[in-house]
Formats: sequence, structure tokens, C-alpha cells
Amino acid sequence: MTVEIARLIVVGLVVAVSVVYYRRVAGGPSSPRKSARRAEALGFLPQSAQNTLYSASDAELEQAARAAAARGSWEPAARLLARTREQRDWARRSHYANVLGTHRAAQPGSWLDDWEKSAGPDDPDAALVRARATVSLAWHLRGGGWAKDTSREQVSGFIGTLTQAPRLNAHALKVNPDGDPSPYISEIWTALGLNHPHERMHRIWEEVTARDPHHFGAHSAALQYWCAKWHGSENLAASFAREAAAKAPAGRLLAALPLIAWYEHRDSAAKGDDFREPYVFDMVDAALTDVSAAPPDHPDVPAVRHLLAYFLTRQNRCAEALQQFRLVDGYVNALPWRYYADPAAVYCLWRDRAVAGVRTL
Repeated sequence: MTVEIARLIVVGLVVAVSVVYYRRVAGGPSSPRKSARRAEALGFLPQSAQNTLYSASDAELEQAARAAAARGSWEPAARLLARTREQRDWARRSHYANVLGTHRAAQPGSWLDDWEKSAGPDDPDAALVRARATVSLAWHLRGGGWAKDTSREQVSGFIGTLTQAPRLNAHALKVNPDGDPSPYISEIWTALGLNHPHERMHRIWEEVTARDPHHFGAHSAALQYWCAKWHGSENLAASFAREAAAKAPAGRLLAALPLIAWYEHRDSAAKGDDFREPYVFDMVDAALTDVSAAPPDHPDVPAVRHLLAYFLTRQNRCAEALQQFRLVDGYVNALPWRYYADPAAVYCLWRDRAVAGVRTL
């Protein structure tokens, strides 16, 4: 779930940051303002300097996205995607397609239009970004509200756009290399929005896992489908997460899935003691071990670090939390911060609580 679906294709219902929320989480021995000053004194960036478009620094990706948005220059993006295809780096390929495939890229006259005109309709990289961008546009048209707060016009735009996605996903699959699961990840988000039944989702999932059985982005997308808020239940989501984590080799990051499933179903009503249950400690420790075993340049490592920073702070493991915060500071487009209307504010709130917690130990 995210306010900026166009950036990471993470679908959800936006929860606004309220005064009540701030009062509930900001209490403690140190005032938020004092904690913010302490954080900055330790080298952390202020709220105003947090990047809300990315989960971590990636100079090449940021340059390509800026060139596309500002100058309509598609060549840097094409070079990035071509490299992932040649290296068969499916994790990075789907990540780059997510970031570049924004709803703005799907608009008529965009840089993506120019890329397709120059490269032709069967360019595998442009086709992948087009499929992703169409899904992004659909969710952008829908908006981030609950179903009861979504207008008839929003629903019409959403469905009308999303029904184009299966054709585009199929085309991307046809022209992309064998083994690439990326078009099927777009199909997962399409299945979620078009209310595809479980049987159809199972077929999509078989195609994904035949290509890359431990793909973090694919598992994160599928987990959303199995959540209670969409087409599953807490039991289905937790079972999916546990099974995937148990089967994955160390360093594939899937140990974070049970934490995500817990967050999706428990966080909004959870009290402090709930985060400190022994089994939640075990899930956090498993994810810490997994992220330590992952290649440092894995594109999804920052997403797991953001989640760990939050859970570690909630567990009063503030020194460990600060280790994670240091590695991601400056970028906040990640779970759980992106669920809020002001992700930078929520990120800094919890980071500064970790700073205060270290000083009070």
C-alpha cells in the first residue's frame, strides 16, 4: 500500500497522519523537538531533507527518472533496463520498472511515448515499463481512499484503465526474455484490482515461481492479495508469508514477509506489549539475520531495513534500530512510512524516538 502507487506499485488504502496518532506515539521522556535536535546532532537528516520518492539512494536510477520527468529523455532509463535484462537481474529489473513506470509515464505525450516510437512496439524494456505505468495510472485514478469514499468517477477511471493491463502484461511477457517474472508481478496488481478469484491468482503465482521462486517484490505483491483487506484473510496472509520464508535461502529477504503480514493485520490496534511478544521478537530476529545475509546492493534491502527500524523501535531495541535508520536515512518511500499522508514526518517521529531511547537506556 502507498500514497505514491506510481513509484513502487504498492497498492493500499492511505491512512492519514492525525493529531491523535502523534499524541499516541510521541509521548515519552524526551520531547519530539528535543529528540529531533539530538538526531540532527548525530548526523541524521531533518524532516525537510527526506526524499519521499525512493526507499534508498540509487544515483543512476534517480538520474534516469529525473531526465525522463524533466527533459523527456528516455535513453538513461532504457540503458538501465537493458542492463538488467542482459544480466538477468530480475530483482533490480522489476524494481526499476516500478520506479520508472509512474502514472505520469502513462500519460499521452510522455517520455515513454517517445521511447516506444523510437524503439518500436516490441522493445522488451519499454513494453515492461508501459505495462507497469498503466497499472500505476489505474491506481492513481482510483485514489487512496477506502472503497466507501471512492467516487463513481474514480471507480470508472480505475476499472477502465486497469482492464487494459492484462493485454499489456501479456505483450510484455511475450517480448521479454525467458525467465523474467516482472510482467507477472504487474499481473498480480492487476488481479488484485480486478478482483480475480483465488484460482486465477494461483495460476499467476505458478508462473512467477517457475521463473524466480524467491523474488521479494513478487512475494510482497502477492502477500497484499492474500491480506484480509483485499482477497484473503489474516490466516491466509500469515500462512503464505511463513511458507515463503521457510523455503527461501538466506539473503533473499523473505524472512521479512511474516513481519509484513503481522503489520498489515495487527499494527493499527496493537499496543506496545504486542510488539514485544516473544514470537514477534523471533520474526524480527529472523529478518535481521536475513538482511545481514543479503547482498548489500540488493534493491530490496532498504525496504526491509525500514521495516526493521520501525519494529526495533517499538520493541525498545533502540540502539539496533538506529543501526538500521543510519543505513536508510534520507529516503522514506517504504513501509510503514508510506502508509501515511506525510511519510517523512512519521519516519522522523520514530527515528527520533529511537534516538531518545538510546539516551535513556
